[in-house]
Amino acid sequence: MNIFEKMAKALKMESEDMRELFEDGWQSMRMNYYPPCPQPELVIGLTPHSDSVALTILLQVNEMEGLQIKKDGRWIPVKPLPNAFIVNIGDILEIVTNGAYRSIEHRATVNSEKERISIATFYIPNRNGELGPAPSLISPHNPALFRRGG
Repeated sequence: MNIFEKMAKALKMESEDMRELFEDGWQSMRMNYYPPCPQPELVIGLTPHSDSVALTILLQVNEMEGLQIKKDGRWIPVKPLPNAFIVNIGDILEIVTNGAYRSIEHRATVNSEKERISIATFYIPNRNGELGPAPSLISPHNPALFRRGG
């Protein structure tokens, strides 16, 4: 069972809904290098955004702070933990789960003295079909928050 099937199970979603979407999906990877900057308040390492993919798994290689998430209008630093991954929900997974799992706005900042290195891997559904809330999560009491499209 993969991470998407476990997430579907937690929502009591039909596992087939998730399997069909991701079984022939794509994966890409990006390495990020943020050099030290003597005036970090004047630059941003990565502008505020949410990930358009389904899921992002991030490793903060040298455990330097820099990742921040937006919560209640404020930027909150994500403290790096040794040998730990950060899992970000992306826009596609928010749509598929009809908002049960929320995509999060985040950004990267730079440090005045030390470099920051991270590696991100992105999971993207297959490109053969429509994208929308999983049918098993839609009911008269829980209407679709997103339209289907493809």
